[in-house]
Amino acid sequence: MSQTIKKPDGSLLAYHQISGRNPGVLFLGGFMSDMMGTKALYLEELCQRLGLSFVRFDYFGHGLSSGKFEEGTIGRWLEDALFVLDKLTEGSQILVGSSMGGWLMILVAQLRAKRIKGLVGIACAPDFIEDFMRLTPEQHLSFEKEGICYIPSQYGDRPYTITKKLVEEGLRHRVLQSPIFIDCPIRFLHGMNDTDVIWQKSVLLSELITSQDVRVTLIKEGDHRLSTPDNLKLLAENIQSILNI
Repeated sequence: MSQTIKKPDGSLLAYHQISGRNPGVLFLGGFMSDMMGTKALYLEELCQRLGLSFVRFDYFGHGLSSGKFEEGTIGRWLEDALFVLDKLTEGSQILVGSSMGGWLMILVAQLRAKRIKGLVGIACAPDFIEDFMRLTPEQHLSFEKEGICYIPSQYGDRPYTITKKLVEEGLRHRVLQSPIFIDCPIRFLHGMNDTDVIWQKSVLLSELITSQDVRVTLIKEGDHRLSTPDNLKLLAENIQSILNI
C-alpha cells in the first residue's frame, strides 16, 4: 500500500518505501509515468533481495499524487525529488533516474552532493523540453493560442501534454550547456533504438560530467523503456557495480 506525505505547499506526494541498509536507492520516474512501472517495481524487488532501503514516488500531478499534471514544471518536480530525498531517506543514496528522471537526478546530485553515493541513468532525457519544440504547424498554433499542445505518444492513448509554462520554466534548468560538476560513480544505460531520446544524449552527459568514474552502456536493440528481462538484469548489474557487490 502506498502512503502520502504533505509538502509545505499543501500538495500530497504518494510513495512506497521499504526499509533496509544504506546506501539506499531512490527511483526518479519519467515524464507522465508513475511509481507502478516495471522498472520501479523491479528495483523494489532487487533492493529487498539485497537488503537495501528503497523509495519510489509520484511527482505532483502524476499517478496517485495530488495536483493537475498541466500545472507541473521541471522545477516543481525537482522540488518533489529533493523533498522525498530529504524527508524519506537517510544517509547515502543511489539515484536511479529514468528518462526525465535522469535529468532530475543530475539536478538533485548537484544540489545534494554529500548525500549521493552514485547515479544510474536509464535513457536519460536532459533538456528534453527543447526536443518538444519541433512542433507541427497545428501544434504550434495550439501552443501559441492556447498555451498548451498535445503530442502523440507511442505508449498508450494518452498524449504528451506540453504547456507553455512547462517549456519556459524548463529551459531555466538545462544542464547540457556547460560542465556538470558531479563527483561520484555514474552509469548510463541507453537503447540505440530509442525513438524518444537519442542515445547520444547519454554520451554527451558522460562528456560534460566531471566525475572520472562514468560508464555508458549502449544496448543496440534497446528501446526507450529498457524494461525487458535482459535490460533489467543489466540495470541490476550497474547498481551492484556502484555497491561493489
